[in-house]
Amino acid sequence: MHSTTKYSPFEIVYGFNPLTPLIPLPLKEQVNMDGAKKAEYVKNLHEKARLNIERRTEQILKNVNKHRKARNFEAGDWVWVHMRKERFPHQRRYKLLPRSEGPFQIISKVGTNAYKLDLPGEYDISATFNVSDLAPFLDDNSI
Repeated sequence: MHSTTKYSPFEIVYGFNPLTPLIPLPLKEQVNMDGAKKAEYVKNLHEKARLNIERRTEQILKNVNKHRKARNFEAGDWVWVHMRKERFPHQRRYKLLPRSEGPFQIISKVGTNAYKLDLPGEYDISATFNVSDLAPFLDDNSI
């Protein structure tokens, strides 16, 4: 039995649990139902499993988002960019080089969690970054 769906994968696919050597007795429910009855039974089973998955997903999201703080930036804000090795292969060649670059100014918001930055031409990459790669720039006057 799966902890999220509350059903075994076999039961979700076939509509009944298989007989194992530990269960030699026949099933109480009739396994050989007519087609329409079997289809309705499996459809209801899938619906129950889907509801269990949704309920479990909501529980997980609630726990994950408990300590998460949303980062929102506005156009004109200054940010640091985390330089990942995959995205900045020439700037992150060595282990001891700085991990953040900047500050860069935000031009606009793209979608719900991406921002377009004003990058100099030397970077030669897309100027759109996920919010997880950005950190606010605090100058000495704002502290």
